[in-house]
Amino acid sequence: VRLLGGVPIVLGLIVAWGKAPADTQALLTPILFAGMPAFIFGVLEDITKRVGVMQRLLATMASGLLAWWITDYSLTRVDVWGVDWLLQFTLVSALFTAFAVGGVANAVNIVDGFNGLASGLVIICLCALGAIALQAGDGTLAGVLFATAAVVLGFMGVNFPFGKIFLGDGGAYVLGFWLAWLAVLLIERNPSVSPVAVLLACAYPVVEVVFSICRRIRRAHPAMHPDRLHLHSLVKCRLARKQLGHWPTVMQNASVSPFVWVIAAGPAGLGAWFWNVPPAAWAGLFGFAMAYALIYRRLALFGWR
Repeated sequence: VRLLGGVPIVLGLIVAWGKAPADTQALLTPILFAGMPAFIFGVLEDITKRVGVMQRLLATMASGLLAWWITDYSLTRVDVWGVDWLLQFTLVSALFTAFAVGGVANAVNIVDGFNGLASGLVIICLCALGAIALQAGDGTLAGVLFATAAVVLGFMGVNFPFGKIFLGDGGAYVLGFWLAWLAVLLIERNPSVSPVAVLLACAYPVVEVVFSICRRIRRAHPAMHPDRLHLHSLVKCRLARKQLGHWPTVMQNASVSPFVWVIAAGPAGLGAWFWNVPPAAWAGLFGFAMAYALIYRRLALFGWR
């Protein structure tokens, strides 16, 4: 039961939908409906432990396709020459959007390892996207983003620091889907918003999953092969366990999250700041990727080189 934290999150989103004005409800309804495949497959894994990673990834991609089919929204620009031309084709755009949604949902699941970690990261990303929406003049979407962050904050109050309930795969995948799809809406509803700035606002989980895939391939492991070599895992082993060894285990676990939140807040703030300046957003994204790699190297190999 403690693994089914996604259930109260979905119930909280439904309550938020019920209290929302009509225009906000119209925006929320397709997201609630389309997110069900990701949520259901995640909950089934929490209960049975028999739903594979690929099945869950395909379920989140199916949620992305379902959201496109209902709303007719899909990514048509990413600020990359050539790719933007390809995205003008509906089939390419829909499949690319589904892949991006599945990737972000999987990224949130990957960073769900310590009390409050994934939920705190999602709140940071949602608030950064909400700030972008406000600056772009999309108050309705900003309200949805901040309301979602408030729902996650309610869950986090029970999860952090003592872990009385856990997000589980159901919660991680549904939150990842919501984050990804709200980012798609932010880009497509507001032509002045830079897609790269939106990516920068969500940079930590995205860089984490890309880095993890590259690391596994380099070690001749399957790309989706689980391991304990994520940055947050190293923070626990190299910092929390050594520096806070006299603390109870549950508090050592929870101490990892604030450290990672600080790292994630940097690119999120830059994404909100450079929301309509693509060159600066690109620079911020590459800069964060380099900083992530240096921090990872420092923790993994005890050196900066």
